[in-house]
Amino acid sequence: MIKLTHTSVMNLENAMRGARNPLNSWARMDSGYDEKGNYVLGENDLNLAKRLARAGSDHRKFIRQIFVSVDIEAPIYWWKEYDTYKIATVANSTSTMHKIASKPFALEDFSHEEMNAAALASLEQTINTLETLRQDYLQSKDKQTWYSMIQLLPSSYHQLRTCSFNYETLVNIYHARHNHKLKEWHVFCDWIRTLPYAREIIIMED
Repeated sequence: MIKLTHTSVMNLENAMRGARNPLNSWARMDSGYDEKGNYVLGENDLNLAKRLARAGSDHRKFIRQIFVSVDIEAPIYWWKEYDTYKIATVANSTSTMHKIASKPFALEDFSHEEMNAAALASLEQTINTLETLRQDYLQSKDKQTWYSMIQLLPSSYHQLRTCSFNYETLVNIYHARHNHKLKEWHVFCDWIRTLPYAREIIIMED
């Protein structure tokens, strides 16, 4: 399970202006804001953006200046893969270390939609054990009990992060992950497709 919420895309106007710096072609800019405050690329700017995107990373530097912020709730096993992307990414996460005992453990805190019956039964038993440990820790504040929760916690446990990255990072992620085994990556790549001009300058479809 993965959820992506509170998406913001920023700096498209400035990035597009910068894309015209090499040839001093600012007079050809034909983009502007619509009545909803969205920056809409005109025909000239969109054609330039598409040409630069397809010309390779050296020529599409402007997309590194298009910034995205999004809240992502996903299981730890997915975050382990996401964390391979270190360039031009920033994240603030909820703290498992500080807040693991702050709320009861429940099945909805874990990804389990692909589990068979045996795995689900095992997870439910683990959740019951974690909740018993949590209750004990709240009473005793015993460090070994706290460590027991940390070390027992399955990788299917959900973590929320507010993430930021740029369009170039999303180019790399999309083309590396859109056929991945994990369904979470398919959802993430489908989300990328919803971003402004993703088809033209991230996915680079005709």
